[in-house]
Amino acid sequence: MRMPTEADAYPFADQQLPCLVGGEFVRQGRTFDNVNPVNGVVLATVTEADAALVDRAVQAARGALRGPWARLSTPERCALLRKVAERIEQRFAEFVSAEIADTGKTLQQASSLDIPRGAANFRAYADLALTRGSECFEMGTPDGRGALNYSVHKPVGVVAVIAPWNLPFLLMTWKVAPALACGNAVVAKPSEETPSSAALLAQVMQEVGMPPGVFNLVHGFGPRSTGEALVSHPDVNAIAFTGESATGSAIMRGAADSVKALSFELGGKNAAVVFADADFEAAVGGTMRSVFSNCGQVCLCSERVYVERPLFARFVEALAQRARRLKIGGPYEGADLGPLISRAHREKVLSYYRLAREEHGEIVCGGGVPSFGDERDRGAFIEPTVVCGLAEGSRCVKEEIFGPVCHLAPFDSEDEAVRLANDTRYGLAAAVWTSNLQRAHRVARQMEVGIAWVNDWYLRDLRTPFGGVKLSGIGREGGAHSLAFFSEPMNICVKL
Repeated sequence: MRMPTEADAYPFADQQLPCLVGGEFVRQGRTFDNVNPVNGVVLATVTEADAALVDRAVQAARGALRGPWARLSTPERCALLRKVAERIEQRFAEFVSAEIADTGKTLQQASSLDIPRGAANFRAYADLALTRGSECFEMGTPDGRGALNYSVHKPVGVVAVIAPWNLPFLLMTWKVAPALACGNAVVAKPSEETPSSAALLAQVMQEVGMPPGVFNLVHGFGPRSTGEALVSHPDVNAIAFTGESATGSAIMRGAADSVKALSFELGGKNAAVVFADADFEAAVGGTMRSVFSNCGQVCLCSERVYVERPLFARFVEALAQRARRLKIGGPYEGADLGPLISRAHREKVLSYYRLAREEHGEIVCGGGVPSFGDERDRGAFIEPTVVCGLAEGSRCVKEEIFGPVCHLAPFDSEDEAVRLANDTRYGLAAAVWTSNLQRAHRVARQMEVGIAWVNDWYLRDLRTPFGGVKLSGIGREGGAHSLAFFSEPMNICVKL
């Protein structure tokens, strides 16, 4: 796999990104701009799918379920998925360049996480689908001959996949791969902020010979646009969505009339709990990652950090010192932090920086916008920020900000730490830092979240359940959990 450089051109420069419907690329109707968050430059225009085009995509998907795709065996489907993975790796530099252009994230992250994980998702779910078993039960009957019950896994049908802008390719493939492995047909909608890697994936699907209608791609916005038309379509059987909690609620309302299957991974206001007996350097380093990775734009990031009082002052100073040293810049500059996804999102995060001051918080470091004196000043860069002194009931402590910021507060007992960490309407992830093995197990189990890390953060085995509780989601993804969502179990009873 060749690593891209700054000289690599954005794959769709001066082009119109198409939708893919029924095996044909479509450029018709309204368009919108795809903007680079590093410098505000328009990268390309994007075709916005209206309700009529969404309907065409859904009908193409439904047709694929009655066509050659339905007649492929599981090994044949999985062989196609492996070809997708191979082709992504062959076009690795293009995918990385596209992801970087859309998001502004660092070359290091896009090339070591986003694109490799995207390819790995297709391989992983191909392997899982091939090794999947089913149930079989023998039963007695009054005539003594007996009966045999066995289960088969059938596709759910047409699946709407809606991916967010923070990890566009990773999270798109995280849903598309298991959906296809189970024999479904997909209509995918990437975020309007990050359409490029999904457009490349559509090309790859064509290149490997995916049957028409199996993978469809529609671009556009949410309310009163492409997303709303897709989730409310009566012929969509299931919706897999990652994004904001409020959007998840809106999708549930739109899907209610036709009672669709839903899998939601939504927002988070995640806590990190640092006990005084923790490995100090590991805890500081791990918290730096969990707060500032991807400029804080990861649903799993820690926005609330609770530190046992004997360690509190030292921890705050160490975290702030390291935050001040973070290098902010473009993807190819060796930076630690890229821009936020857009200037609009930056204004939202800055409004919370201002609110933190109004709520009598102390801005220990950051709190503003960096100045470069070049084209980057037209981008969406923001300073990493550490806040202390806010009341637990303040909006900055309760509401998801989704930027490179955390609030630190002290605690005095284990019970208090657990209570503070769980005092939120969200429940996605938590991090616990301690060298006490019994405490680690005890506290982690008490966290009201879908995943709790002990002495680490973002360590992921793709076979494990992933998802949240409360406002953070419905259902679980990963491994057999994804296969279960994208399949309908059917029992067949045979009289012997």
